[in-house]
This record gives sequence, structure tokens and C-alpha cells, in this order.
Amino acid sequence: MSRLTHSQLYLQRLGYDSPPPPTLKTLQDLQLRHVCTFAFESLSTLLHAPVPIDLPSIEQKVLLDGRGGYCFELNYLFLALLQELGFDARGLTGWVVMGGPVDARTGRTHRLSLVTLEGVRYVTDVGFGGMVPSSPLQLDTEAPQATDHEPYRLTFNGADYTLWAQVGEEWRGLYVFDLQVQADIDYTIGNWYVSTHPASVFVGQLKAALLAPGKRLTLANAHYAVHHLDRPSEKRKIESADELQALLREIFGVRLPAHPQLHDTLERLVKA
Repeated sequence: MSRLTHSQLYLQRLGYDSPPPPTLKTLQDLQLRHVCTFAFESLSTLLHAPVPIDLPSIEQKVLLDGRGGYCFELNYLFLALLQELGFDARGLTGWVVMGGPVDARTGRTHRLSLVTLEGVRYVTDVGFGGMVPSSPLQLDTEAPQATDHEPYRLTFNGADYTLWAQVGEEWRGLYVFDLQVQADIDYTIGNWYVSTHPASVFVGQLKAALLAPGKRLTLANAHYAVHHLDRPSEKRKIESADELQALLREIFGVRLPAHPQLHDTLERLVKA
């Protein structure tokens, strides 16, 4: 039997037997299937391991090694698939403002994509952790947009766009972005900061997220939560490294890396 190409393997993981056409329905289905299949996870930065973001390295990690990743990995992988399927798509970067004022300007540490379909522009994102949108969002409207999970909306101030999510009755700002064309070095700089800088919220920290129908699963170090759309969240602290490893494997679908410090590092997290 012939070996599957990476794109064939990717599509197979997303439930496709053959390449779908480059339509809005396909884009919607691809994004939802991706965020419910491939975990957002930061095991590499937890372990202070390199995070290469060239496409062959990402394909090896996510498609062959059974891992997840974060925005510089997952959104590049997704963009490459969209382009191979014939979508008019390119990468963007943005400033994360979640948890702070929306007019703050941090570094460009988030990657997402712009897709144009029949003259209509959409942003698509499969790499924003626990608050990742589960549907592409039309760019040129400020009206709330339904997804399979929370409603989202975009606002534009004449220079850049802010993405908001409705959580309960509150609209929370997530990140700000513009449409500036990005070069490979722009992603390299952002990824270097996220994966190595002492001030990065990812370095030495464990974060994981995965979506499922009607809920979001999140992990922040040893704190696990299931956020339901129709009832209160369930939260608990993981009590052992073995339980944490089982959670990553069985709930988030992550094949754990063979790293000599993994168990001890997870043990320190649960004791913190």
C-alpha cells in the first residue's frame, strides 16, 4: 500500500476520504473538526524543548508523533492544508490582550489566517487554546457571529481588528490583529519569544485545550476544567503526575514525548 502524504493523513484524521472543495462549508467543517481533533498543548515549552515551526517539523510532530501544538504550529499546518486545497489564504499575526485591556500592545505572539472566498474575507484560527473559535469569522462586519460554541464578534478601529468572545453576558477581548503581510522571520521572532523568553506565559508551563460538542476542555498546569455551554463548569486539581499523564493521553489525545524529565516535571506541577 502506498504511503499517505502528510495532507492525506491530515485529512484522514479530520474524517475525509478525499480532498473537499474550497468552499465556505468546507472551511467551516475543517476548522470545527480540527479544534475537536488536535489538542492545543505546550509540552515542549513546559520541558524547555525547542519548538521548530518549519512545516516538515510541524507535520512530523502533529501528524506522525501524535502531538498537538500552539498557534505558530497549528495555524501554519492548517494554512498549508487550506492552500493545498485551493483556498486563497495567507498568514497574519496579532497581539494577545486576553485578561487585560484591549488597547494594550504586547508583542506579535499570535498567528492566525486570512481566507478570501468569492470576495468575502474571513479569519480562521485553530490555535488560540481554550478560547479558540470553532468557526471562521467574517472579517468585514461587527455583528455578533454564531459558532458551534460561543458567539464572537470583530471590531475595527480604522487600523486594526479586535476579536471578542461572549462568555456569559460579558464580551471579552481576546486578541488584536491587522492585515500586514508577514514574512517567515516575523513568525520566527514571535515563536522565539513565546517558546524561550522568561516572561512568556508558556515557558515552564503546561497548557492544553480541546473542544468537543457543547464544551471546552482546558488544562492549566494541574488545574483541569470542563466548560459547558449550558451549565456551570466542572473544575478539579490533578493530584499526581500519573493522573496528569493519563489525562493528556486519554482526554486530550496527546502521545507523550519520550523525555527523561517529563514525569518529574509533571510531579512538580501537581505539588505546586
